[in-house]
Amino acid sequence: MKLTNRNIDKNNAGSVTLVPEESEDMWHTYNLVSVGDTIRSTTIRKVQNESATGSVSVNKVRTTLTVQVEGIDFDTQACVLRVSGRNIQENQYVKMGAYHTLLLEMNRQFTLCKHEWDSVSLERIEMACDPVQHADLMAIIMQEGIAHVCLVTPSMTLVRAKVETNIPRKRKGMCDQHTKGLHRFYDQIIQAFQRHVNFDIVKCVLIASPGFVKDQFADYLFAQAVKMDDKSIIDNRSKFVLVHSSSGFKHSLKEVLADPSIAVKLADTKAAGEVKALDDFYTMLQTDPDRAYYGIRHCERAAEQQAIELLMVSDELFRAQDIAQRKRYVSLVDSVKENGAEVKIFSSLHVSGEQLGQLSGVAAILRFPMPEEDDEDNQDVDSDDD
Repeated sequence: MKLTNRNIDKNNAGSVTLVPEESEDMWHTYNLVSVGDTIRSTTIRKVQNESATGSVSVNKVRTTLTVQVEGIDFDTQACVLRVSGRNIQENQYVKMGAYHTLLLEMNRQFTLCKHEWDSVSLERIEMACDPVQHADLMAIIMQEGIAHVCLVTPSMTLVRAKVETNIPRKRKGMCDQHTKGLHRFYDQIIQAFQRHVNFDIVKCVLIASPGFVKDQFADYLFAQAVKMDDKSIIDNRSKFVLVHSSSGFKHSLKEVLADPSIAVKLADTKAAGEVKALDDFYTMLQTDPDRAYYGIRHCERAAEQQAIELLMVSDELFRAQDIAQRKRYVSLVDSVKENGAEVKIFSSLHVSGEQLGQLSGVAAILRFPMPEEDDEDNQDVDSDDD
């Protein structure tokens, strides 16, 4: 997503001008546009012209319209967003108040205006416009003496570090020099990797090489992590995937990612964070139910007590047409983040998001048990959402 203009005042009112550049950006756009917003974009409009003789001709003209959003329809197959509403600005082809449907698609600029930009929407823009924010795949492509540390986004590969060093050859009685050179090479890769990895975003780390180089490096990496007590690598060991590549150069990454068996493995690993969080919740619900809450009212009560350790929210809730309801979920997310807890926003298009939707779309794992109170909280958790 490209941000071409941002004009938001201190009261969080204003507009942003964006250009979706890939299919994922259309999903972000769908989550940003709400009923009541105004949106400005180019569109095609049929115009009737009547000649002096009374004959009528219909022409298609391209014009720019500003509509107040009343309906939103996202076509996931065609990857287009249809936004319908009334025209609110003078236009030579379209009367004020006339209905029109704007078609938002990739590489078509639009300006979105809101009376209030909440923290979740602003964070989504920041994530969509900064490629590093959604580079959830990291890759170390290597062979003896050369390695590339890359961040991979849906649309590009960003080389974050290139490590190149001479490693002494194995000679009879001189194996120590080769091993020391190899370890120096590995240490440089580890330093570059640690500088650029953010495990809050990165869901999978690919280590690729010809032969057994990847296996030797992985063994060394995890041994060093244990030795240095590097919990970030130890705790995320399950995110590392070892695969074969033809060389240690960047172009080898393309053939690795094109392998269907690797694609399946990566998809499972990327979704593992959300799946594991939901599994942990279900386990907690069975073993220690006083530490597993779901439903907006219960989660709000836990947030007031600063009891939430992990909050899971479906992005579907932030698209609610009821502004008060939308603000309620945003407020919950903000308060939980302020208390230092983790927040995971699930996509309603994924299986894990669908499962969370069956739990009212919001659930939490608590830091300590909170028995349910024998009052109105014992009512159905969804009753307050009606």
